[in-house]
Amino acid sequence: MSVRAIRGATQVSANSEAAIAAGTQELVREMMSANNLDPHSIISVLFTASPDLTGAFPAASVRSMGLEDTPLICAVEIDVPGALQRTIRVMMHAETEKSKAEISHIYLHGAKSLRTDIAQ
Repeated sequence: MSVRAIRGATQVSANSEAAIAAGTQELVREMMSANNLDPHSIISVLFTASPDLTGAFPAASVRSMGLEDTPLICAVEIDVPGALQRTIRVMMHAETEKSKAEISHIYLHGAKSLRTDIAQ
């Protein structure tokens, strides 16, 4: 087993609790599925949100996905002019048997444009 960092991002439809929760859960679910992870293999998760997302904490919405005991933290992304709006980014650390090259980084919706080189 190795510890791997898995990246992901999504663009949500609105600055609302419901949109932030739905988008975050969809992204984390896809990251876990694509990398064959169960909640016990996840070590920690860092979430960032673009400065325009103030409706909810992205981390709060994934606690009910089996991550109750997993360290989760949120931060605000740097407010770079022209950056993609309504964006949640994730850096997940997990134990896995996959090599770095086998890790699937997940970018959904408008966030696919952020990393066309590694987006699944």
